[in-house]
Amino acid sequence: MARTVRDEALQTRSSRARLAISSKPYFRMIDQGLHLGYRKGRSGGRWVMRWYVGREKYRVETIGLADDILDADGHTILNFSHAQTITRTLFISRTRERDGVPEEPAGPYTVKTCLEEYIDWLEINRKTAGSARYRANGILIPALGELECAKLTTIKLETFIKELVSTPARSRTRKGQKQKYRNAPLVGDVLRRRQASVNRTMGILKAALNRAWSQGIIPSDTAWRRIRPFKGVSMARVRYLTVNEAKRLVKVCPNDFKRLVQAGLLTGARYGELCTLNVEDFIRDSGTIRVCTSKSGKARHIVLSDEGIAFFKAITKNSDPLEPMFIKDNGERWGTSHQIRVMRETCAAAELKPKASFHCLRHTYASHAIMNGAPLMVIAKNLGHADTRMVEKHYGHLAPSFIAEAIRAAAPRFGFHAPSKLAA
Repeated sequence: MARTVRDEALQTRSSRARLAISSKPYFRMIDQGLHLGYRKGRSGGRWVMRWYVGREKYRVETIGLADDILDADGHTILNFSHAQTITRTLFISRTRERDGVPEEPAGPYTVKTCLEEYIDWLEINRKTAGSARYRANGILIPALGELECAKLTTIKLETFIKELVSTPARSRTRKGQKQKYRNAPLVGDVLRRRQASVNRTMGILKAALNRAWSQGIIPSDTAWRRIRPFKGVSMARVRYLTVNEAKRLVKVCPNDFKRLVQAGLLTGARYGELCTLNVEDFIRDSGTIRVCTSKSGKARHIVLSDEGIAFFKAITKNSDPLEPMFIKDNGERWGTSHQIRVMRETCAAAELKPKASFHCLRHTYASHAIMNGAPLMVIAKNLGHADTRMVEKHYGHLAPSFIAEAIRAAAPRFGFHAPSKLAA
């Protein structure tokens, strides 16, 4: 069952007795957009529910008497815990009525239905629906889709994870053809990447199940709450280009792709963020780029260097503000995955080893900025992170620190000469 929210002012009869009589309820949020309220009268109080219906409006409904005088029976007279349970049940019912969804789903509530509802929610509320749909349709639904959510067990999920880890990573396959897999032994870094991928897949499944559980559709979250992700597998060595490598890459780029690569190096923006930019998103007065469509769904402004300002002034000069900022030579916008082939060919022409993806340009921007002394928080804001945790995780070892400076200044010196060759 859903966890009971605690509130010292409302959860006991004696605590509610200390509240002042008021026609306005005392509300406590018990879920996103859902509140349980207590309206105190002269002869006891009543429980009310308030839920968000959109366009900055709420609806309020009385759900029962509080156990201020008589003991709770769970039906007519409700204690704080009973009131929360009924509020969540009514909220689901009212939401289904509003959306035109049948009161009870046809048949058992399966993992497939749960995932599809979650992805529909992501489409409206997040920017990660595409990735979630890919993993759901390709991995989760074929293996677990027909299972009833209420009958999931920890053993079933652990068995699924074990099989998923031992399955080689999927490779790009044409639609309609049999799925292809990469042929690499599951050891070392290959195993680490596989475990990290499984963590991401299970994260989507858990998020979908937790959403359904929080709405009261699934009675318990015990089965997946016991599952722990693989630890220490998400940290990979960050590949970034040296200044010389970046120059070589830009030099051999086709003209239309060259502008995109230069923008990536000068802003640290993601490929998808650059593709959606219009000319008007370069703010000349402040020397910034406005990113309206980001992975997190939050807009931000990227502060440009002098070189960056000069670059964006040049490519937007005499352009219509509503025109796409980056287009191909054929006049089309760059779209999803359009960069993969041309990036691979360009890296080969520039003789970059190891090869680099377009996302490597983001790493290059952040790495060189940090090595040049930029504060981690400044880089985090430009990259679109809420705090410095992701920056510290990937680039923290590159940042000058008082510890490194202190060690290099104060560590003992023995006067050793670097050997020209180790003795056999």
